[in-house]
Amino acid sequence: MSTLNPPGTQFDSSGRVLQGWDPEDPAKWDKSIAWRTLVITTATMAVGFSAWYLVSAIAPLLNQIGFDLTDGQLYALTAISGLSAGLFRMVFMFLPPIVGTRKLVAVSALLFLLPMLGWFSVVQRPDNTPFWELLAISFASGFGGGVFAGFMPSTGYFFPKRLQGTALGLQAGIGNFGISFIQLVAPWLMGFTLFGVGFIAPQRLPDGSNVFVHNPAIFMVPWAVICAVLAWIYLKDVPVKANFRQQMSIFGNPNTWVMTLVYLMTFGAFAGFAAQFALIINQIYGAGSSFAETMSIDSLPRGAAYAFLGPLIGAAVRAAWGPLCDKFGGAIWTFIGGLGMTIFTAVAALFLNPTDPQQFWWFLGAMLMMFFFTGLGNAGTFKQMPMIFPKHQAGGVIGWTSAIAAFGPFIVGILLSLMPIQAFFWGCVVFFAICTVLTWIFYARPKAPYPG
Repeated sequence: MSTLNPPGTQFDSSGRVLQGWDPEDPAKWDKSIAWRTLVITTATMAVGFSAWYLVSAIAPLLNQIGFDLTDGQLYALTAISGLSAGLFRMVFMFLPPIVGTRKLVAVSALLFLLPMLGWFSVVQRPDNTPFWELLAISFASGFGGGVFAGFMPSTGYFFPKRLQGTALGLQAGIGNFGISFIQLVAPWLMGFTLFGVGFIAPQRLPDGSNVFVHNPAIFMVPWAVICAVLAWIYLKDVPVKANFRQQMSIFGNPNTWVMTLVYLMTFGAFAGFAAQFALIINQIYGAGSSFAETMSIDSLPRGAAYAFLGPLIGAAVRAAWGPLCDKFGGAIWTFIGGLGMTIFTAVAALFLNPTDPQQFWWFLGAMLMMFFFTGLGNAGTFKQMPMIFPKHQAGGVIGWTSAIAAFGPFIVGILLSLMPIQAFFWGCVVFFAICTVLTWIFYARPKAPYPG
């Protein structure tokens, strides 16, 4: 991609379209515009990721409020949003040069309303909601994850290469906080009547107590509207020429395929395990485990109470490590991230056949360390890609790799519904090890052919 501004165009930021914009030339770059764009797009991405992961916060409670879904259906329900996010990312990756940053962000924020209002509606009518309707709303949730492939390349237009590791790391990391945010606040919001929707009857738990499962969805609605308004008023566009042939050239670069595997390891695992974490805890140690046959459910771990911790840690590390990636390069952090993911996923796998509920704490600790290292890997990859690929390919590669990695929740959910959880975890260990070796060979070792 290249700007539409011919050489010598005078810098003018007064209009909706930035004329003469060149982040590599201090005289033609305005850092206030760049950072304002980062703040608004990042906030919008965080709201989008919350919409994407609403299903992971709601699904563990569906059977307790009157739905009758199998474990396979619950895994599929949380998986389908990953499928749609990956598909939507394949569309969004081409949109920044076509529609511009302003329209892209504003319209995307309004699309988030579809799953929010959808979940708000269906949880109130468990007796007459078919499974296909739940799947359709989960599919629409993918809009929230799909925007990543458009927002990240779009933000890249606004920053010089020396700051892209920091800027993209902050955007991806803080944007990912939307996952842990919704998983953290959803259980709290479900505990009381929300102002403005007090006329909605609560749902009933098996013990007869009230729960307001519809609250998290409607709580996010005004934030999506605010983001849309801010984007429309304050964002500007960089005139970029979309060369479809140049965009397609990424598939002839072997690094595209290696980095796709590596990013599937880092973000794919982060997104996939984040979506299924609560269900995994419930199945192995909680209400769906063998312990529930002999112990009080109240004494067992509740997946919803811990689900937010992994995404919170991974997102925080990803945001914090951007400056370190700018200083030391991304490849070494990607390698360390992959190594840590391999080790701690193997440790977690050792506690999937527990004989004592107290083993949960070892399992939880190993999983949280795995999430920590996904953050390292995610930060490293986003420093690598602008360094490895030529400028006209870097944005396309970021969009493509993020699209494939967004299938993480779908892949994890489907595999968990098709095979024993122990086999799945050990399969992840093998995959992570392969990707880590590839990272070392191509990017991280001394005299690597493509240092990043």
